[in-house]
Amino acid sequence: MNVPFLIAQRYFRSKKKRNIISIISNISMIGVAVGTMALIIVLSVFNGLEDLVRSLYGKSDPDLKIAAVQGKSFESNAFLVNRMKAVPGVELVTEVIEDNALLRYHERQMVVKLKGVSENYYAQSDIDSAIVDGDHRLHRDGQDYALIGAGVQHELSIALENRFSPLQLMYPRNVAGKRTLSINPESAFNQEPILAGGVFYIEQHLDDSYIFVPIGFAQRLLNYGNRRTALEVKVAANRPIEEVKAELKQVLGPQFSVLDSDEQHVSLLKAIKVEKMFVFITFAFILLIASLNIFFSLSMLVIDKRKDVAVLMAMGATPNVIRRIFLMEGAIVAQVGAITGLVLGVSICWLQQQFGLVSMGMATSVVEAYPVKMQAADVLWVGIAIVVITILVSVRPALNAPQIDLRENL
Repeated sequence: MNVPFLIAQRYFRSKKKRNIISIISNISMIGVAVGTMALIIVLSVFNGLEDLVRSLYGKSDPDLKIAAVQGKSFESNAFLVNRMKAVPGVELVTEVIEDNALLRYHERQMVVKLKGVSENYYAQSDIDSAIVDGDHRLHRDGQDYALIGAGVQHELSIALENRFSPLQLMYPRNVAGKRTLSINPESAFNQEPILAGGVFYIEQHLDDSYIFVPIGFAQRLLNYGNRRTALEVKVAANRPIEEVKAELKQVLGPQFSVLDSDEQHVSLLKAIKVEKMFVFITFAFILLIASLNIFFSLSMLVIDKRKDVAVLMAMGATPNVIRRIFLMEGAIVAQVGAITGLVLGVSICWLQQQFGLVSMGMATSVVEAYPVKMQAADVLWVGIAIVVITILVSVRPALNAPQIDLRENL
C-alpha cells in the first residue's frame, strides 16, 4: 500500500471549494493545462510547416542529388553515369546544369536561376503537375521551350509562345576559363533566344526566380560542354533511400557529395527546427511561471495540515514519508492539469487537421489552413518538461513539511 499517495489523494479530493488553498490549486491546474495545450499546438504547427516545406520542394527535388564537394561543377561522362546506374536501387539519373543568367523580355530584364535538365527529367520529377498555364514539355516539334515560374512571368509580363518576342537569355562569355567584361554586350555575353512554353506554380522561392530549359540549350548558353552542376537520382520504391545513398558514396568517392531531400534544403529545415526549439524553451518557461502557483498552494497546504503532519509523525511516520506526501500532492495537481491540457491540445490539432478551423488568412497562400502534425516525441518532451517543473516547484515545500514542533501541534 502506497500510504503517501493515498494521503495526498485524500488531501486533493477533500479540499473545500471556498478554501483559498483549493482556489490556488485550481488556478495551478488551469495554468498547467493551458501551458501544456499551447505547447502541443505550437509544436504541432511547426511539424506541419516542416512537412509543408518538404512537400513543396518535393515536386522539383530529386530523391538524391550528386554534387561536387569543391567547385560548382564537375566533368560528367557516360562511364560515371553508368557506374551510378549500376548501384542497386538507382532507377534514373538526370543530368543538370544550373546557374544564374540574365533574362530579358521586351524592355524588361531580371536575373534568374537557369536550370537545364536532360530529357528524362519528368520521369523523376512531379513538376509537370504544377503547370498552371501552357505545356510542360521542354522540347516539342523540333524546338526548345522554357518553363518559367509564375513570379517570373508576372515580373516581366511574359506571353507564352510569343514567336515575335522570344525570351532572351544572357550569360557572361568565358575566355580561357575566365569571364570577360566589355562595354559591347554582344562580345561580353552569350545570348540565346527561347520561347516560354509553360508556367509553373510551386513555391515562392522557385516561382520568383527559376526557369527550366533543355540541357542542350543550357550547354550552349553557359558554355559548360560536358560539365554538370549536379546529377539527380531517382531511387526505386522498393529500396530505402539511405541504403542507396551510402552505396553511392562508396562508388563515387570523397570528391562527390550525395544529398538527400532534407540535406538539399538543410538551411531552411534547420531554421524551422531551431525556431521550434526556442519556442519550446519559451513556452516551457511560461509553463514554469504558471506552475509557481503549485509552490504557493503546497506551502499553504503544509501550514494548513501541520496538525495532521504532527499526528503522522507521532504515529511513526518518517520525515521521508511526509515529504513524499506533499511531493505527490504537487504531482497530482500537475498531472491533472497536464492530462487536461494534453487532451485539449490533441483535440484542437485533430480538429484543425480534419476541418481546417484556422485559415492562413491569405488568398495567395499555398494551403488554406494552418498545417499541423502531431508527433509522439513532442508529447514525450512536454511530459518531461512537466515532470521537471513539478519537481522544481514541489521540492521546497515538501522539504519544509517535516520541520514542525510536535508539542506545539499535538
